[in-house]
Amino acid sequence: MAQFTFKPNHKILASEFNSDRVYPCPVCRLGQIEAMPLMDAMACHFCNHIFTLNLDRQEIQLADRQPPLIWRWNGRAWTGAHLQGIDLNWGYKLAAVALVAFPTILIGLAAYIFPPSPGSSLSWFPFAWAVLALLSHLGIVLWLVIEFYQIPVGAYLRAIGQNMQRVVSKT
Repeated sequence: MAQFTFKPNHKILASEFNSDRVYPCPVCRLGQIEAMPLMDAMACHFCNHIFTLNLDRQEIQLADRQPPLIWRWNGRAWTGAHLQGIDLNWGYKLAAVALVAFPTILIGLAAYIFPPSPGSSLSWFPFAWAVLALLSHLGIVLWLVIEFYQIPVGAYLRAIGQNMQRVVSKT
């Protein structure tokens, strides 16, 4: 299996964005993107995402999602994974915090106001229920963030597995 590690070349990185060069992938940050033959696009060898180019604005767009994520090349690295036409303002962040905190506080408050009998066999249940509510709602918010920003969790796990195999094979 081919090795896809990006070895930065400071001569290349400190320059203007050009479709003829190889750059680190802004999505998975593990692979490299380079021009696809006969197309005005670039692709990552590791996560297989396709990017469209805007050389005038020094930007690439993630072509396989709608609305596309956009990154701008600053001469050394990709900056600003933002969605075209969508602004995640404070209302979304407040809703995420409320989705995690409100059910947990409600369950914890109910357990505090109406505590179980101290000697009962299920006296641990209200605490466990509050922790389960916190973890499950936090998981929902994290899942939504991962889906929204198209974070390649599978690619990260695959890279960790490859690194572990490489370490085991060296010993």
